[in-house]
Amino acid sequence: MTAAFDYRWHLRAVMAGRGMYATTDLRPLLAERGFQLSQSQVYRLVAERPERLNLRLLMALLDILDCTIEDLIEPVQNTEGREAAERRSGAETRFGSRPTRARVLPE
Repeated sequence: MTAAFDYRWHLRAVMAGRGMYATTDLRPLLAERGFQLSQSQVYRLVAERPERLNLRLLMALLDILDCTIEDLIEPVQNTEGREAAERRSGAETRFGSRPTRARVLPE
């Protein structure tokens, strides 16, 4: 089994440590640094783990929160393996089990 690398995203925890509990607190600070993000984009950035992230936006977050990259991103080793993760369908990943076919009963 090959090990795949993954990460944990700690933006919400770092924000809370700085007294910022709402995603609306972050939006004007990002705008000051030239990032005009919608409220839903800021919410997703805070509440979800980003798959892609602009490095300049990452640098702005580090500046705003006065933290290091290690505070925001924690590398972890995923023991499941890349092959098993690739075999899983999107629904299986999201809900923890494979979807089953619906049965159509005769009338």
